[in-house]
Amino acid sequence: MKLNSLHLLLTALISGGLAAAFMPSVIRYFRKKQLGQTTREEGPSWHQAKSGTPTMGGLSILLAVAVASLGLSLFFQLPVLLNALLVFIFVVFALIGFIDDYIKVVMKRNLGLTSLQKLLAQIAGAVLFYIGISQLIPVGAVQLPFGISLNIGLFYSLFVLFWLVGFSNATNLTDGIDGLLATTGMLAYITYTVIAVRQGQWDVALFTSAVTGALFGFFLFNKKPAKIFMGDVGSLALGAGLAGTSIVLNQEWTLLLIGLIFVFETASVMLQVGSFKLRGKRIFKMSPVHHHFEMSGWGEWKIVVVFSLVTLGASAAALIMI
Repeated sequence: MKLNSLHLLLTALISGGLAAAFMPSVIRYFRKKQLGQTTREEGPSWHQAKSGTPTMGGLSILLAVAVASLGLSLFFQLPVLLNALLVFIFVVFALIGFIDDYIKVVMKRNLGLTSLQKLLAQIAGAVLFYIGISQLIPVGAVQLPFGISLNIGLFYSLFVLFWLVGFSNATNLTDGIDGLLATTGMLAYITYTVIAVRQGQWDVALFTSAVTGALFGFFLFNKKPAKIFMGDVGSLALGAGLAGTSIVLNQEWTLLLIGLIFVFETASVMLQVGSFKLRGKRIFKMSPVHHHFEMSGWGEWKIVVVFSLVTLGASAAALIMI
């Protein structure tokens, strides 16, 4: 079947509808079991009011994406392997996040998985993704702006590991205030939908459309004041999905622009830690950087709007430079 933009819109609507339909049940279950997020003491003091808010809302995103992306891919009779591989890496990183959330929320161990445990699991998922992608498309060259290609040969496997692990953690850091990752994530996935359509890769566009719709359905419950948080089960999956999509489309570099906010959030943590260890001084009032703006008097809505506008502008620049 030949697809068009209406098919992608239908995919987004179905995925969004599923996510929004699942969400009330998830919220009720976690409230009934009194399984809410515990706000860290070192965070902004006004975040203490959010303690007890249900988390792991990313489960609804995961279910909606898997059902809509794979189901409609089969229904529209599209090639399913790349789509399935993207859903696979989305699910694998969601599973890592789920285990981490389960330990923190259900088992009441606030730190969850150790950093090493999480890293090893992410590397294992990235290795499986590389094995899969190497069987489906040519690998070894990284695409740069304006059509320039850089062949890095065997080092491409290490690049894939770095890209998936790096951006899954970057989106995880971004998920710190109501609606921030949902909105910036939506814009990023919409941009990759445009790129996929430009390249005629409708199977990939179906996946990115499904994630876009699921994020919108989630945002209805996550906008300030949030009724639920996505947890690591959602934030890790979203970053891995973006990294995987950029690799599948052979437009890896674009994620540095499309995911500029995620890069900025990660850099702020690295700079803060490095500065404190080397100079005994902090650069930001608090990191990740969205907390710095909170501590400077910005409201959560203002941060979400400004960061989303930055994402929109950077995404437009990426589309122009391809």
